[in-house]
Amino acid sequence: MGWFQDRAKWKGLASFTVVESERVIGDETSVARRYFISSRDGGNAKRLAEAVRGHSDIENELHWVLDVAFREDDCRVRIDYAAPNLSIVRQLALCLRKRESSSKVGVKTKRMKAGRDEGYLLNVLCAAAD
Repeated sequence: MGWFQDRAKWKGLASFTVVESERVIGDETSVARRYFISSRDGGNAKRLAEAVRGHSDIENELHWVLDVAFREDDCRVRIDYAAPNLSIVRQLALCLRKRESSSKVGVKTKRMKAGRDEGYLLNVLCAAAD
């Protein structure tokens, strides 16, 4: 990896990975390439593939919940650091929601309930202390 000029900026850098995905819908075929920088040894393709799949699952689940329950993709806040700050607040709210177990409803319903019911909001906030 001597060719990579910025390698010193990536602590533990061990490999580069390219994942190529082919998708066929009817007569149309599309190919997508994704590139990854990894601290894993590049000699074990099976382990790298598992890591990529695992990363994608985590990312997809988190982003799906944030978009559906918090409508994150619809947010048009663009001033200064407001967008990244709101993203952190949403992720914190999601973590708090996951820790609170008294109500067996979905994320969006829990978010709405916490906004209407101060007692429930207190339960959500206190669940973080447990």
